[in-house]
Amino acid sequence: MELLININLIDQYTTTFVKALIDYTPRLVAAVLLLVLGIWAIRIINTVSRKIMVKREIEPTLIEFLSDIIYWGLRIILFIAVISKLGIESSSFVAILGAAGLAVGLSLQGSLSNFAGGMLIILFKPFKLGDVIEAQGVSGSVIDIQIFVTQLLTANNQVIYVPNGALSNGTIINYSQQANRRTDLTIGISYETNIKKVKDLIFTVIANNPKILKHPHPAVSVKELTDSGIKIAIRVWSKNEDFGDVCADILEDSKIAFDTEKLLSTLFKGRFKMILKIIS
Repeated sequence: MELLININLIDQYTTTFVKALIDYTPRLVAAVLLLVLGIWAIRIINTVSRKIMVKREIEPTLIEFLSDIIYWGLRIILFIAVISKLGIESSSFVAILGAAGLAVGLSLQGSLSNFAGGMLIILFKPFKLGDVIEAQGVSGSVIDIQIFVTQLLTANNQVIYVPNGALSNGTIINYSQQANRRTDLTIGISYETNIKKVKDLIFTVIANNPKILKHPHPAVSVKELTDSGIKIAIRVWSKNEDFGDVCADILEDSKIAFDTEKLLSTLFKGRFKMILKIIS
């Protein structure tokens, strides 16, 4: 008798399972088809979006980042659609995802600030790879723009990591954005020195330097009269890449010209001060 009851129970469970499987099969098949088609569609969308961004010459860093966001965003949407197709309630799942996202956002406020700064830098492009910039009290050549930090290589070969949040909210001086750059030098001379002679010599030095541009016109003028002497301002323009050489050449060639014209005793024996002040 007991065996008969067990057999009947097994038959009932089997019948119920088969009936549920038959009823559930269309949902399962639809969910599998949706999953396969969804994965295929995500790949197509990701590939097309990459091509569009490359065609519009968007920064490679931003292309990678946006592609990842599109890829995982569409995958999450596909996952929610598949479990909904299977009959699983998705509203509670979405609520859990929202709560988890809020918790993560609150715990990573600083990182999110750097993330937002990185997005702004990549979108508005205040500088690009290879540019020489000064920001946050440091300067160097930009070697990498990441989502959270920007890497600078200093003149003495040190790598500096600057957080993008502070970088995007602060002042950025880009020395490479313009093709030409002005060199500003200040030379101090004594009151006994012949100003016109000094200016003529400096103009000759400038005219003989092929790296100095003719336009805008170079300028040599009296900048200031001080207690210790007269300050002569020299302003010349050059290509950005020649900036350092022009500064050094003007100083060296001016010294040689002063020596040749026998102005050494007047200019360089205790009464001449050369103040190199490069105003970038």
